[in-house]
Amino acid sequence: MVQLVEDERLDYLLAENLRIIQSPSVFSFSLDAVLLARFAYVPIQKGAILDLCTGNGIIPLLLSTRTKGTITGVEIQERLANMAQRSFAYNNLDDRLKVLHQDIKEIPAMLGHGKFDVVTCNPPYFLVPEKEEKINANIHYAIARHEIHCTLEDVVRVSSQMVKQGGKAAFVHRPGRFLDIVTLMRKYRLEPKRIQFVHSRVDKPANTLLIEGIKDGNPDMKILPPLIVYDEKGEYSPEVRNMLYGENE
Repeated sequence: MVQLVEDERLDYLLAENLRIIQSPSVFSFSLDAVLLARFAYVPIQKGAILDLCTGNGIIPLLLSTRTKGTITGVEIQERLANMAQRSFAYNNLDDRLKVLHQDIKEIPAMLGHGKFDVVTCNPPYFLVPEKEEKINANIHYAIARHEIHCTLEDVVRVSSQMVKQGGKAAFVHRPGRFLDIVTLMRKYRLEPKRIQFVHSRVDKPANTLLIEGIKDGNPDMKILPPLIVYDEKGEYSPEVRNMLYGENE
């Protein structure tokens, strides 16, 4: 059994046959997390994976079905970190999955550099606006969406510090920050190797960017075919249906 607090609910991750604790007033994961969890490379049999800005632990849960390695999430918000840990325990995964209630900027000094084979991160997408009223009044959502506690540079720098030589780091972000993220990855020795743009519909501009780099890798970037979320009927495309529900047709 799991202890739910206030307005929490226990949702299904259908494709993975897992459950996750969510709360509409604190945090609910988005498709972006699912896209990153499917895009990122993970070692199958063993290895150590770090997920920065883990929220309620959605990416570690999704990755747990693709690897037998250990996965550590890092989350600055105590409520979310607690939700993640309870979800890990409910799914009997707390022997491989754990969460640290920490600021990601403290992790290199805390755990040491170069400890992980893979680092993933679904970071806050938006700069902090000059006018405070433009930030969500719900502090949980504000922290998740805006660079209040960590910037894109913080995310890339810490990822580079934590990943092993030759290890991989994968991020999801907005295409508008494409040049920023590529510039920062190269600054911190994460050579971009794979990029995929995600479009809501085939005739719409990309609204999501997936990118993976290798620590001190050789320059050779591959742009993967675009991923389309909705078909012409407004329904999930086969690729996305498979990600969400495990449907292959």
